[in-house]
Formats: sequence, structure tokens, C-alpha cells
Amino acid sequence: MSIPTGRHRGRHGPGRRALFVTGAAAALTLGGVSFAAADGRGGGGRPGGGQETRTVRGTLPPGCPDFVYVPFEVPPGVREIRVSYSYDRPVVPAGTPGNALDIGLFDEHGTDLGGPGFRGWSGGARTEFFVRADDATPGYVPGPVGAGTWQVALGPYTVAPQGLTYELTITLTYGEPGTAVPPAYPPERARGRGRAWYRGDCHLHSVYSDGRRTPAEIAALARAAGLDFINTSEHNTHSSHPHWADLAGDDLLIMLGEEVTTRNGHVLALGTDPGTFVDWRYRARDNRFGRFARHIRRAGGLVVPAHPHAGCVGCGWKFGFAEADAVEVWNGPYTPDDEVTLAEWDNLLVASVREGRPWLPAMGNSDAHRPPDAVGCPQTVVLADDLTRDAVQAGIRAGRSYVAESKNVTLDFSVTDGRGRRAGIGERLEADAGAPVAVRLEVSGAPRCTVRLVTDQGTLLTSAPLPVTGSGTVEWHTTPAHAAYVRAELRHETAAGAVPGALAAFTNPVFLGRR
Repeated sequence: MSIPTGRHRGRHGPGRRALFVTGAAAALTLGGVSFAAADGRGGGGRPGGGQETRTVRGTLPPGCPDFVYVPFEVPPGVREIRVSYSYDRPVVPAGTPGNALDIGLFDEHGTDLGGPGFRGWSGGARTEFFVRADDATPGYVPGPVGAGTWQVALGPYTVAPQGLTYELTITLTYGEPGTAVPPAYPPERARGRGRAWYRGDCHLHSVYSDGRRTPAEIAALARAAGLDFINTSEHNTHSSHPHWADLAGDDLLIMLGEEVTTRNGHVLALGTDPGTFVDWRYRARDNRFGRFARHIRRAGGLVVPAHPHAGCVGCGWKFGFAEADAVEVWNGPYTPDDEVTLAEWDNLLVASVREGRPWLPAMGNSDAHRPPDAVGCPQTVVLADDLTRDAVQAGIRAGRSYVAESKNVTLDFSVTDGRGRRAGIGERLEADAGAPVAVRLEVSGAPRCTVRLVTDQGTLLTSAPLPVTGSGTVEWHTTPAHAAYVRAELRHETAAGAVPGALAAFTNPVFLGRR
């Protein structure tokens, strides 16, 4: 593969830059950019001691690596690093991807996968950013500006047939460093109601990645949506973690995480320890996902593949579900790709009962980025022992949850046998194969919706529409011999022929029979 060399211009004039491949074929490092030492023309490290700027230009061809690193030398005495970039967007034929170039930053600790050098990522959401000890652009991590080799990470997401021509400007400002502010994080406990059903949205984006809402706006919308908990999930950065502390309260638990946005699908790191960063620079063929799934769990988080069948470039999930703790079946307003994911998830349930292996719980989240995206549509309603990080995660992991389109929808779903034993969502009713069991669903807040009861044998009951009041009860009788599990769906009326209407809610299964 041929990569055209770029040129850099600064106070030392133009110069050719060598190229060399580093590590796997998915990354490439360009020749370095140098600046004057701080005791030379850079200003001597004095407060207000001056700036230096370098501009780098180059062209990336179609088929270039996923990540291209531009190293630059930072001398002692630098107070701030500022980077801006632009790239061309040529006209391409219909159906052909155009140019899209992401950007991020690694410090003098290097670019090793999962290493300590990460200093931020803004993807394609920003055209410039800065980093210094006391502050940084959202998406980037404040901290010491150490001397050594820093690297701008370019991520050519898609490249037009004509290639992608970029211009990158790096500015160093010399002077005394600012005073770093120790981070504060939200508490891991809210007041709660003891063992109860708690509503949450675990996939949200703010200005700290590609969202358009501030954390304060998101917290206000979460409260208005009737949520008890949320989880932060910025693309490939943990930089927002310290900015939620003042927004939590007795009425709102705020968990911290990340949306790990690889080229082969996205995964939520749900409820990780504060300050946890999860690397995203690998594909399924690299066999590295397991390492980072374990990293998420060691940091106290859950591994939740997001929107597995979304149609956006790089969004389809290619890593399988062996490492997943749950899967996001419903993402935002209900669409055909959610219907595909629901069907795939049901097939996974069937396989789990046939093969006697653990099952994968489902959840739903809004993935809200900006108006008019509705926070809490959908929301996962979790039976948890209390409103704490550990308790909510335990409920999600156990599948003691259902997904609803809004706070208006409430479900009570259970199975009982003739001896009065009862099992709820995510639980098992240990009954003999031929023992009669009664399935009961109580619904409120779903006017004119239809109930469907789904088992490992398919949809075995479809009710008449609920009344306009939105409340109703559906009962059905079966045996474990005829249904290894049963789960409930609420569907809106809107449908074309045999096509079901959009979901208003669905439950995780109740399992029937002895193990």
C-alpha cells in the first residue's frame, strides 16, 4: 500500500517526512514533528513565554490503516497543547463513502493498546482541541504536559476513492503550568426504596463526545423521564467522569462508563470504576476484545454490546456474545434493526435452553445525542435490592428487568404453579415437565397495545388490543414441557398486514422446568 508523504511547515521551514508501519497492519506512524527547546525560541518556559506552531499536510489513500499517528516532540516548559485539523470532502458517486476523519491525542507515555498514554478522543465531533494541566476540551483529559514524544491519532473512518487530504496544525504554548484540579466523582449510592423496580437509561451522549447536551441538561431530562439511574457512555473517552459529581442526588444514581466504539461494533462499558478508560483500537480479527471485556469487568463494569444490527458504518457487532453480560436489544426509537436484534436475541435464548448454557439478558437504552432524541426512550426497568451501582448491575446481569418506551408503561409478569410457587422476570419456576403453570401479565400505560407471549416454540398467544385506558391483564396456561421459557411483548397497533407493530415494552424471560 502506498501512502503519500506529507510536509510540515513551521519556523524551521518545509521538510520531507518518512513513513513507517508500526505493529499490526491496522496502524501507521508518520515521521515526527519537532519544536524548539523551551530555553531557545520557544520562550524559555516563562509565563506568557510565547507559542510555536507547526502545520502538517498529507494524503491518505483508500485502504489506509485504521489509525495513523503523527508524532511531535514536546520540549520542557510547555503549558498547553492545541491541535486543529481539516480535510477535504470531494464529491463521490451515490452509494460510495466519502471522507470522514476522526482525531485524538496520546501523550509521552505512548500509543500502546490499553497503555497509559491516552489523553483524549473527539472522533469527528470537533475540529480543534486543547490540553493543559488544569483544563481540556471536552473529550480530552487534563493533566501534566510532559516533555517527550506526543502523538496525534488520526482515524480515517471512511476514505473517498480520490483519497483524503488533511491539514493538521499543532500549537505549543510555553509558560508555567496551571494547577490541576483533583477529580470528584458521583457517589455509588442514591437513596432508593429498598428492593424495588428502578428505571434507567444506560446509553447517553453529551458534549464530552458527539452529543449536543451538557451533563446538566441530561440529568434534568433523566429526572423528567422518571429515571432512577443513568450511565455515562461517551465514545472512546472517559473524560466526562468528573463532570457528573454535582448532578447526582438522592433521586438519581449516576454510573460511569464508556461506549467503546470499534470499527466492528460498539459495546457499553456499563458502571465502571471512576476514571476507567477502555481502548477501542482493534477489530474482531485481532482477537483482542476478550482482553478488554475482562478489563471492563475488573473495573467493576458490565459488558453490553450496543445496537448490534445498526446500519451505520462500523456499528454492526462482529465480536460475538460470549463475553457479554447483557445485550442492548432496543436502541432509541424502535426501528427495523431493533426488530432484527430482538429476533436474534430470541434465537440466543432458544440455543441457551437447548444447550443448557447461561442465557443473555436484554436491555434497552435511548442512545440520546441531541434534541429531539428523548432521554429514557426506551428505558430498562430493573428489580434491584437498592439504588446502588452494585445492586443495579446485579439486576441487569441476572435479567431481572423489562424494557419500556417511557415511564408510563408498567408491567408485572410472573408464572405460578399449582403449589403456589411463583417466578418473576429473569427467574426460574422449578416445576415438573407436565405440571400446569399459569402465566400472568398485568399492564398499565399501554393503550391499544397488543400483548404477545413468546416461548422457545415461537409466539403462542396474541391478545386483543388493550383498552384505551392502557391497563389490562392477560393470562395463559402451559407446561414446562411445552415452553422452556416465556417472555412478554407489548406491541403498538401500527402494523402492515402480518408485520408486528413497534414495541411499547418487552420483558426478559421467565424460565420453566427443572434445570
